[in-house]
Amino acid sequence: MKKNILSAIILLSSFSLAAQTPFEKIEFVNFSKVNITDNFWKPKIDKVAMVTIPVCIDQTEVKTPRIKNFEKVARKKGEKHEGIFYDDSDVYKALEAIAYSLKTNPNKTLEAKADEWIDKIAAAQQPDGYLNTMYTLNEPQNRYTDMSMHEDYNCGHMIEAAVAYYNVTGKRKFLDVAIKWADHFDALFGPTKKHWVTGHQELELALVKLYRVTNTDKYLKLADWLLSERGHRYAKGYTWTDWKDTAYAQDVLPVKEQKQITGHAVRAMYMYTGAADVAAQTGDAAYMNAMKSVWEDVVFRNMYITGGIGSSGSNEGFSNDYDLPNENAYCETCASVGMVFWNQRMAALTGESMYMDVLEKSLYNGALDGLSLDGDRFFYGNPLASNGRHSRREWFGTACCPANIARLIASLGNYIYAQRNDGIWINLFAGSNTSITMPKGDVDVKMETNYPWEGTVKINVSTVKKLRFNMHLRIPGYVNGIAAPGALYHFADTASAKPMIKINGIAVSYTVEKGYAVINREWKKDDVVEMTIPMAIKKIIARDELKQDNDRMALQLGPLIYCFEGADNNGKAWNFIMPANADFKVENFKVKDESVIALVSNLPVVNVNADGTALTTGLQQVKAIPYYTWCNRGSNPMQVWLPVKIKDIKINN
Repeated sequence: MKKNILSAIILLSSFSLAAQTPFEKIEFVNFSKVNITDNFWKPKIDKVAMVTIPVCIDQTEVKTPRIKNFEKVARKKGEKHEGIFYDDSDVYKALEAIAYSLKTNPNKTLEAKADEWIDKIAAAQQPDGYLNTMYTLNEPQNRYTDMSMHEDYNCGHMIEAAVAYYNVTGKRKFLDVAIKWADHFDALFGPTKKHWVTGHQELELALVKLYRVTNTDKYLKLADWLLSERGHRYAKGYTWTDWKDTAYAQDVLPVKEQKQITGHAVRAMYMYTGAADVAAQTGDAAYMNAMKSVWEDVVFRNMYITGGIGSSGSNEGFSNDYDLPNENAYCETCASVGMVFWNQRMAALTGESMYMDVLEKSLYNGALDGLSLDGDRFFYGNPLASNGRHSRREWFGTACCPANIARLIASLGNYIYAQRNDGIWINLFAGSNTSITMPKGDVDVKMETNYPWEGTVKINVSTVKKLRFNMHLRIPGYVNGIAAPGALYHFADTASAKPMIKINGIAVSYTVEKGYAVINREWKKDDVVEMTIPMAIKKIIARDELKQDNDRMALQLGPLIYCFEGADNNGKAWNFIMPANADFKVENFKVKDESVIALVSNLPVVNVNADGTALTTGLQQVKAIPYYTWCNRGSNPMQVWLPVKIKDIKINN
């Protein structure tokens, strides 16, 4: 586990300074108000609707007993639970994905299926509000006796799904089920009641969503209280008693005193997302002080160049600083999804573009890699190198990742636009449109772009009457020569560039604030903003402490990290050398049906002669493809980081 975690000291002065720092606090526009038309993302959203969600439905109610468990509870015939104790959560995540999908792809049949599931969930709820199929069927006498058993985690996902379904359909049945459970839980736990430490964080962020949709203060207070329960030795359950690993569940120190990332990656992401949500509502700067420190520990010392996190498979999480193996990287898809959640909240609290830079990196690489191009195969872990033994799976025993990546892609609209009374933020570049309500009138925004393949972004702004406000356009970090916040990675060429911005065809000047190009003007009907983002092929170098990538380089174009796969390179990916002066060109290419830009170069290649007694070297044209597209043409060798020189030879039979 991370070093010195038990000796971490929090200075009171740092808290007082944090308390004096006001939040910027911008509000992201809800997915339900954003229409996605993008050439890159719309096909993926459609694929989730037409392929991924049906796969989740089939696995949930036909090939596995997840829905059957709810039916068993309703029948009350003494039947036993089948599956794993956290399987209820997969039903809820699938429902959440369905909710988001119904916004982009209305489908009466799919909505009817969701309503059918909701009826079965409601029928399984106990009179007191309790809802958990495993305990209700197998051991009702043991409810809430082991904090590790995901009762709260399951229902946290239920709350998220219920809120999403209500936001899209306006139907209250599922929301009322969630409210009834939350009231039940609140009656049992909280100040002056029983202690409770969530074994797998999730409920914290869900309760804030419930608070925001109901405007009921007790849910926000309960979320805050659950965070405050950590780090005080209140926890009971197998995580603490059998594993004896409080760091695994981020329970060594109180949340407001945490400075280092520890333990299970997904648990951590959900917890810090919840802490940011609470901070946004309460103004508690102590949370922000802690999260900034932990975020820096993650991004500066423990994040892959893909935005993936959690290198260790043994704890599905973090090990030591700079321990980032490539072939054995765990990098769970759910953890990258969590990075998107957390960084969105950090961006909302601070207005800093670096959080959106990390969000973008995780979204386009670490998370998107988890879903096949066909939409029906998945990665649980996302390595950065493979000897050809990795393959995508139809499903998993622990099936958190398929529905998680489905709900993320289906809800892309959550991450594009943000607002405050004095301005509008463009955070991600994706063809889309929305209407944003400002204090003095509505602003219609329409974005057109071929990002991430091209850097031209066109934004139509229309107002009924002239309105003055700030337009904030994110300048991606790579434009400024920044491979990632902090010094973990840097570009071989650190030269920065400056985006060109035109309004109605005329170049305009702008100020730069917190990584955004800011334009203050009086906007009117049919104003057109054109932003040209410089995009060049970048070579990435890792800092010396990251031993696994010493004397290696990786490639980036726009937000996309690239890899070399055997399918494009004579079945090999481990015999190339990428000298520092290697020159790459772009090439239009297809990976299956996915139109991409590939990177092509003539590189030194080491080959073995026919009888295996000698090595030869020569130049060979090699091709790199976007990392998210690999392993879609069968199992193949793959590498993200190529060596820049031969240091030694290891002979294997």
